[in-house]
Amino acid sequence: MAVIKPGSSIFIESAGTALVVVPTDAGLPEVLHWGSALEGGASAYDALLLATSAAVPPSALDAPWPLTLLPGEADGWSGTPGYAAHRGGGSGAVRWGDVTCQVIDEAIVTSARSTDGVVLVLRHDLDAHGVLRVTASVTNSRTEGTVDVAALRSLLPLPVRADEVLDLTGRWCRERSPQRSRLDHGTHLRASRRGRTGHDATLLMMAGTRGFGWRTGEAWAVHTAWSGNHEHLVEALPEGAGRHHAVIGGAELLAPGEVRLEPGETYVSPTVVFVHSTEGLDGLSRRLHCSLRARPNHPSSPRPVTLNTWEAVYFETDLDHLKALADTGARIGAERFVLDDGWFGGRRHDRAALGDWVVSGDVWPQGLRPLVDHVKGLGLQFGLWFEPEMVNDDSDLVREHPDWMLRPTDGAPREWRHQQLLDLTNPDAWQQVFERISGLVGQYRIDYLKWDHNRDLLEAVHTRDTPVGQVTDAPAVHRQTLAFYALLDALRVAHPGLEIESCSSGGARVDLGVLERTDRIWTSDCNDALERASIQRWTSLLVPPELIGSHIGPPTAHTTHRTLDLGFRMLLAAAGHAGLEWDITTCSDDELATLTDWTALVRELRPLLHTGDLARSESPDGTVQVTGTIAGDGERAVFTVVRLVTGRDAVTGPLPLPGLDPSRTYSVRVRSEAGLPAVVQAAVPAWWDAAMREEGLVVPGSVLTSVGLPVPVIGPAQGYLLDVRVV
Repeated sequence: MAVIKPGSSIFIESAGTALVVVPTDAGLPEVLHWGSALEGGASAYDALLLATSAAVPPSALDAPWPLTLLPGEADGWSGTPGYAAHRGGGSGAVRWGDVTCQVIDEAIVTSARSTDGVVLVLRHDLDAHGVLRVTASVTNSRTEGTVDVAALRSLLPLPVRADEVLDLTGRWCRERSPQRSRLDHGTHLRASRRGRTGHDATLLMMAGTRGFGWRTGEAWAVHTAWSGNHEHLVEALPEGAGRHHAVIGGAELLAPGEVRLEPGETYVSPTVVFVHSTEGLDGLSRRLHCSLRARPNHPSSPRPVTLNTWEAVYFETDLDHLKALADTGARIGAERFVLDDGWFGGRRHDRAALGDWVVSGDVWPQGLRPLVDHVKGLGLQFGLWFEPEMVNDDSDLVREHPDWMLRPTDGAPREWRHQQLLDLTNPDAWQQVFERISGLVGQYRIDYLKWDHNRDLLEAVHTRDTPVGQVTDAPAVHRQTLAFYALLDALRVAHPGLEIESCSSGGARVDLGVLERTDRIWTSDCNDALERASIQRWTSLLVPPELIGSHIGPPTAHTTHRTLDLGFRMLLAAAGHAGLEWDITTCSDDELATLTDWTALVRELRPLLHTGDLARSESPDGTVQVTGTIAGDGERAVFTVVRLVTGRDAVTGPLPLPGLDPSRTYSVRVRSEAGLPAVVQAAVPAWWDAAMREEGLVVPGSVLTSVGLPVPVIGPAQGYLLDVRVV
């Protein structure tokens, strides 16, 4: 490994993005630039050292100081430190020496040793799509003494033109709600101590140029790919960040005493993902989606139309009714049948039997075989619901193994949905869960697991012995998360081809850590299509549509009690990994015929919807959303136009269809199979009648992209789908 030499920049470039660092006289390399690649390559990056040198203000350090790859006090950085730790209560200040760095396979790899015997390795990987993934590790290299690690953060600089912050918040049934603010002095910190990603998780923390939007402005973003406690931050100090304006970053959030490194032990941080775009939020999504789709483990088969039983039957798991539900699903074109909660032990309600992953002999005297054989005989895949990380007090598992609960020694945490936590860091508990699930998957040839996780982790601690023979409670979220990952990994190894959904009381565990091990996420427990319009839209900022579970719910949503027409519910469900969660045995023949046409349209469009680039816009007043998916070759596109609420104006003027090629000519057709809106105007626009015909409306791309098409006068919770093809 080559030792870095002062004055020579080290850089990686890909897909128009660059990361540039330079050695310092002492300490870790300084970050010169992260953002758009510069023309001139090495010579331009070498010039940055002089061209961007910072001024020295009064009452400050006597010389410019560097923002390093892991900024700390020794560098002159007074903000949130990149690394925080101590050895036996000693000084937390750290200086790095023996620094080496080189570029290996589009990655900048840096190593160093601290004055107190900690070995650091940083790796900054830039992939073919311009997505930067950062991992870090620290090792206690001394032969005695413990290192208590408090934080190991990945931080990168922001320029002065990044003066707004956009992040997401939420709650159960209203995940991914955007909030925007100025990038002012101080720390904009989003810290999650929920033990899971959280309904309020930001997915991406973004900073950008003023007013940056879906298709405009420059944006920088970060995502911590971790399913436990974590943080994202944007921070600006009055004196700036070296030659930069501010920093953006993320990390696992560690509890005091959670990571204690004995001699020779190593802590490896979760991957922190950074992405930059000069084309607004759509540019961020395009890079992230392309990067995820390039993974070897990304789902490659068509995403099956899924019929889930929860909102159809709840806990009433009657065999004859379920068979009839599967028959009806097969009739309309469903491809996967998922039996949800209520099939195991004494699980007739939500207060008992979690942890008892044994088929109920009372409800299923012949086991699940009659249902599984019936479902598979119809040509459908079979899926089954589990919640392996939770237990009820009223369960055989807790009665037999009360010590397997994840809880303090002096009493259980407060209940949440009548649940407590199973300690997966206990090898015996982990093994039993693995064997029970794996045995059922093998016995019934299960194709798919719906993996639920319905509570936050409060007081998530386990007991451990201290060196002096005492017993103490130790924080366990870090180890619990790793044990959960190991359980998923082991099941995938034991059952190649098994697909797993990450569900967590809806969308409370949506992150790239869990998506490395699962095949889709359940976006929200809210199947109200009007709420879903925004939830799915903002989820797709990070997650590509083929991984976003989106179902047609009952006419009246059980979470909001709002009644919506079938056409609108179909339109929103088609946008992701489509399915149904509704007792369709109660549907009329006309409704079943409509659903049959819808599933056929889903199968027709999913090769495009699950591979294309998203192009999003909205009306100036925000009442109408336009979401396009553009094929890679530009030959075809699909646009969904949705009205959320009534607008100020009586008529919404033409809205452009973003992402099309203005030099080409297109036919535009309204696809009634996705549902038609109730048009309430006296006369529809002329284009609408033409687009309703088989041949569609022929329009130059320049008209569609620069001017657009007027929106018919439709009420809230109405919309339509446009099929756009090159003529």
